[in-house]
Amino acid sequence: MKKIILSLFLFMIFVAPSFAATWSAADRVTPVSKVIVEKNSLPAKLQFNLVDDIVDNSKTYTTNSVQISKNDLTYAGNDNEVAAVIAYELGQIINGKSGKDNLRAAAKAMLAAKLSKDNIINTTANSEYWKNKTNLKDQKEADMTAVDLMVKAGYNPLALVVVITKRPGSNLELIMGHPANSERAMSVYNYLEYNYADKVKVGYACQEYRNFLAYADPIIEKRNKSKRSVKKFAKEQEKIKAERAKNLNQYKMSGGLSGWDATYAILNELSTDNSKK
Repeated sequence: MKKIILSLFLFMIFVAPSFAATWSAADRVTPVSKVIVEKNSLPAKLQFNLVDDIVDNSKTYTTNSVQISKNDLTYAGNDNEVAAVIAYELGQIINGKSGKDNLRAAAKAMLAAKLSKDNIINTTANSEYWKNKTNLKDQKEADMTAVDLMVKAGYNPLALVVVITKRPGSNLELIMGHPANSERAMSVYNYLEYNYADKVKVGYACQEYRNFLAYADPIIEKRNKSKRSVKKFAKEQEKIKAERAKNLNQYKMSGGLSGWDATYAILNELSTDNSKK
């Protein structure tokens, strides 16, 4: 018996660490992305490529290439967290981030042509505050689509909360004692709690998640004490779930083109045709 225990002890010391050392988030992108694509019936032609620079997936429909940031993968410590990074990028694509950005740019150009640069509408549309607010909204939408993709693929969606809170946050969050990127993380958690309560019950074993719960639990407890707040929360979540399902269905039916990208393509074509007349 002592020999068996000694053998297991030696295995843990010398062999197990070698397994841990060979795990690489970058190496896991291909197998994990394959599971996400297949389980969610996404276009099989999608290829996932690592990039050092800022991700640009604006041309994924024509290139079939989904860029994944190597920097984002530094926040992934297991397959669930790799899945979170991949699913988030797919969420941006499915929700038509590039199409929305193009339409916003076109709208700003129209405002600039018709209004003075000092006009309050023009100033607001081009302000840093509005840019950050719009970007956060896009991120939240991509996060929630990522949750749907991860659940369908069999990955723990709470990993997305962890990856988000691992990323650098603001000084204000630090001063207030909030987890990094707490608003995004709370948005994901709310979506999970309402739509996938069984997944929340499973939990996630890491310090980042425990830190987040210390922030989130009092918020949820306060909400649950008010029937009005609970009713409002349910109504909001139903609307969000329906919108996410609609975008995903549009993406699948079109073979990889989001509704926003399709809208921009049509408007751009009409604009080009009119300019030729």
